[in-house]
Amino acid sequence: MHRQKKQGLSTTAIHAGYHSDPQTGALATPIYQTSTFVFSSTEEGAKRFSGEEAGYIYSRLGNPTITVLEEKMAALEKAEAGLAFASGMAAVSSILMALVRTGDHILGTKGLYGCTYGLLTLMKDRFAVNYSLCDMTDEDSIRQMLQPTTRVIYVETPINPTMELVDLKLVVKIAKEIDAYVVVDNTFMSPYLQRPIEYGCDIVIHSATKFIGGHGDVIAGVAVGPKSIMDSIRMTTQKDMGGILAPFDAYLLIRGLKTLGVRMDRHCENGQRVAEFLHNHPKVAIVHYPGLPHFPQHELACEQMDGFGGILAFELEGGMEAGIRMMNKVRLCKRAVSLGDVDSLIQHPASMTHSVIPAEERWKMGITDGLIRLSVGIEDVEDIIDDLDAALSFA
Repeated sequence: MHRQKKQGLSTTAIHAGYHSDPQTGALATPIYQTSTFVFSSTEEGAKRFSGEEAGYIYSRLGNPTITVLEEKMAALEKAEAGLAFASGMAAVSSILMALVRTGDHILGTKGLYGCTYGLLTLMKDRFAVNYSLCDMTDEDSIRQMLQPTTRVIYVETPINPTMELVDLKLVVKIAKEIDAYVVVDNTFMSPYLQRPIEYGCDIVIHSATKFIGGHGDVIAGVAVGPKSIMDSIRMTTQKDMGGILAPFDAYLLIRGLKTLGVRMDRHCENGQRVAEFLHNHPKVAIVHYPGLPHFPQHELACEQMDGFGGILAFELEGGMEAGIRMMNKVRLCKRAVSLGDVDSLIQHPASMTHSVIPAEERWKMGITDGLIRLSVGIEDVEDIIDDLDAALSFA
């Protein structure tokens, strides 16, 4: 008897959620570029609106191309169901707005993406949803920051841009004690390298703009989790706030996912080589990269991640001014925000992605004025290193 073997992640990324089109046999997922869907009868339409019958109604509520993406992402993250959004922040805002009410408390990692920090500030100011940021590197730090109203523990790991890690098993253990949701932003790792749901986390969010798409040509977000929660969010905050992904953008992400494995392998290989080069360079003061043996949480990285990724941060001996001189001299690396692109991208968090965060808060997060974030692309690694080496001569 033939026994079905467990599929690998790359096979899942290519095949999950779609079988060749039954009408045409098309191998590639068709783009259903339609706003609405026709009902065979009034009764059928009524049943679909009431939830008695499955089927498409209107593309803000579901679309066949988008469904393929959602099913692929759920399969990759080992989740029950997925939702696609028009941006990573559309995903973050829809998820958090669905999980909390006025008076609730969100506990987040002390380092957060700038726009996530901005959203939490807005929710506190406008809707009285409180939040605290916490050093989640040890159990006591987390427990001290919990409140009776803590409803969500929101985690970035690795944290953007300091690359600090959070022990997912530990966070899940604490969250279960207080009946709180654990929401993880897994953008930096992708499901190829880290799958938080395997550790008991409830919901995983991606800015699919990054490694999922991989080519810098689409803005999108994805969330995965229990079907009951995803179904509820689909018909409430996603539907009513309206941050819906377009079918063509879903098609681009589906195409990007098919090469996720080979791209992530190259990102990891290049990231390690570049981190080692920077670590040994006399003008570099410190490199933050989980793949370096001296990284404080290297053992945790080896335990909960399948690779160390393509993102790193570093500071120069000459501080912020040296960093600016160096960044202005790169030629191959592009001075641009975002990450996870096939191109190497370099940026200055304090004045760019995290500039919305007050300086004092940034410093508490470990985001110094001299910190530089580098998203290592999949170019030939010798060319990336040559570019950085030449630029460092001006630092």
